[in-house]
Amino acid sequence: MPARRTALIAMNPSVRALAFPPDLLDRLRMSVDVRDEVVTDFGDPGVRKALAATDILITGWGCPRIDAAVLADAPRLAAVLHAAGSVKGHVGPEVWERGIAVSSAAGANAVPVAEFTVAAIRLAGKRAFRLAARYRDSGHEDHTIDPAMGNAGRTVGIVGASRIGRLVLELLAGSAYELMVCDPFLQPDDAIALGAELVDLETLLRRSDIVSLHAPALPETRQLLDVRRLALLRDGAVVINTARGSLIDTAALVAECASGRLDAVLDVTDPEPLPVGHPLLSLPNVQVTPHVAGAMGTEIRLLGEYVVAEVERLVGNQPLAGRITVDELRRIA
Repeated sequence: MPARRTALIAMNPSVRALAFPPDLLDRLRMSVDVRDEVVTDFGDPGVRKALAATDILITGWGCPRIDAAVLADAPRLAAVLHAAGSVKGHVGPEVWERGIAVSSAAGANAVPVAEFTVAAIRLAGKRAFRLAARYRDSGHEDHTIDPAMGNAGRTVGIVGASRIGRLVLELLAGSAYELMVCDPFLQPDDAIALGAELVDLETLLRRSDIVSLHAPALPETRQLLDVRRLALLRDGAVVINTARGSLIDTAALVAECASGRLDAVLDVTDPEPLPVGHPLLSLPNVQVTPHVAGAMGTEIRLLGEYVVAEVERLVGNQPLAGRITVDELRRIA
């Protein structure tokens, strides 16, 4: 009988409590031996000793960076399983160079982000945020027959056919929206299968009533929506960003929203967080939330469930569902 593998959890202890409540820890322990400590510092002498006997690192928010020094202390390490989305902040290239498998629960985290985005799209179509501010400041007005309100027949443009972008399209499919998508890696037939028309970015911006961003933060996507591209949007269009704040030129967006020409729903910003008194926080046609679209609170358990299932696949010699290759790393969030 092969020896049981040993797992070590490296993340903020408060995150560990939400991601792996007692019932999930019991399920995890059916597959592997799980060390009791929750690691926040790989340089701690006790942790370095534990790493020497670790086969699987289960990581999450608050995990220190896994670099060459950490790997030197972990000769048995075979997999890093991340109970969150992006691994770019804590997994160094040395991990892939040593042939260690890396997996992310981004697929699980994508669900609440997509649901949040769809809610934002539907509320934006009804001008709910702008009207809420007007209601607060000026009292009730009846907008029932205002043709600028409502979702039926609106055109929604999705920038980036990522996991989240695809989920948003799936959730909107069959509704009264006209759907478009822009992604350099997507084929027309794939777009059709998602219920959307594949177009270039400029076309998407010109035709959309609501634009939702789902592209990764890369050098080539920095300020993807700059002064010129924001100007392509029709008057009254809404920009939704639940991806990365760097995708938008913040100063250009402030100017467009301050003029009243565009509305925005932003769960991410550049900078993040915004400083107190930033104009985006006070504009009546801009809704800013503090990066809450992804898994939070009770939803963090979804990430733990995903990782437990990955451990079960790993010990059962099955392919990892969330495996990330070094080639994919450059173009994902």
